[in-house]
Amino acid sequence: MPDRIENLCIEKGMRMTDQRRVIARILSDAKDHPDVEEVHRRAAAVDAGISIATVYRTVRLFEEAGIIEKRDFRDGRARYEEASEDHHDHLIDMKTGRVLEFVDPEIERLQEEIARRLGYRLVDHRLELYGVPLEEDRKSPKGG
Repeated sequence: MPDRIENLCIEKGMRMTDQRRVIARILSDAKDHPDVEEVHRRAAAVDAGISIATVYRTVRLFEEAGIIEKRDFRDGRARYEEASEDHHDHLIDMKTGRVLEFVDPEIERLQEEIARRLGYRLVDHRLELYGVPLEEDRKSPKGG
């Protein structure tokens, strides 16, 4: 059965090779925000014939079609996630690189209010928070 990303590719008229199907499935199943190297590692575990170049080309194709979105979380790696109508923000753990997705109605309300106060209607936004675990912060000399 085709996954979400594969279905979107088919709807957009893309030719779906076996390798593109594997890459689509990897991206659909990802609970993290993998970079191309990680997508390649996971895809090669399914089909050893998938090259890193194929993953780069396929990811670029999916991104250009608006099926996945590129994220840059300041770690020097472009990461990817499925494009979604559901808005969410990100908290990035600076120690591990782990990305946590969250939605906070109060933050959303504040952003709308700030835009309105400055004379704008908010049409889009992206919020990325960068932090370290509180336990780590307490141990460091700079911490509280």
